[in-house]
Amino acid sequence: MNQYDMKGRHAVITGGATGLGYAIAERVLASGGSVTIWDRDEAGMDKALASLKHPGSVHSVQVDVSQHASVVAATAATLKIGPVDAVVNCAGITGPNTQVWNYPVDAWQQVMDVNINGVFYCCREWAPHLKDRPAGRIVNIASVAGKDGNPNASAYSASKAAVMAITKSLGKELASTNVRVNCVTPAAVKTAIFDQMTPEHIQFMLSKIPMGRFGMPEEVAAMVTWLMTEDCSFSTGAVFDLSGGRSTY
Repeated sequence: MNQYDMKGRHAVITGGATGLGYAIAERVLASGGSVTIWDRDEAGMDKALASLKHPGSVHSVQVDVSQHASVVAATAATLKIGPVDAVVNCAGITGPNTQVWNYPVDAWQQVMDVNINGVFYCCREWAPHLKDRPAGRIVNIASVAGKDGNPNASAYSASKAAVMAITKSLGKELASTNVRVNCVTPAAVKTAIFDQMTPEHIQFMLSKIPMGRFGMPEEVAAMVTWLMTEDCSFSTGAVFDLSGGRSTY
């Protein structure tokens, strides 16, 4: 494993109790940093904290990122733990797999509330604090679906396209500060989020990847962790491909 320098750096990871968020937390800790996991699943966070086994370096704050008031409260609670150097917006849901004309309106709203409104709320509340840090970093988890548009996943695709857009906009807004804002666009990565998808949709996603396999959470965690380091100093508003060759633009 390559070593990234996260020593003395504190990262907030939304959706950090499981999946990609958990893998990112593992990599940050292995790189010498500390982590505060944000998740709405309190039991899941307790389990994650127990398994990460880094006493004093891992904390948790319960939050519903789809609710602005909850994000405001979680931000205040996290700052009591200590200054924050990086924020990873990883919390997300897929929504149902169906055509636009059959897509339930309430499900569409739920996907938008979590996947893009949640990113907006977190960026809105954390940007002022990160500007005061020597090397503030924001990393947003988008998806190749936001580039290509996956059929039968219109809400997910649209929300992830919006994540890329807010990354570009905020990156330019903060370019004159010490904050760098970037996002990654994974192809399908085999985590528990697959439980929200139909087998047909999973096979469709696999068929689009030239490498012929799904991504690994550890591969995503490696790139995200580098984007949180001080070495990532001249990239901002950028979109980093993690698609196994599917979407190389």
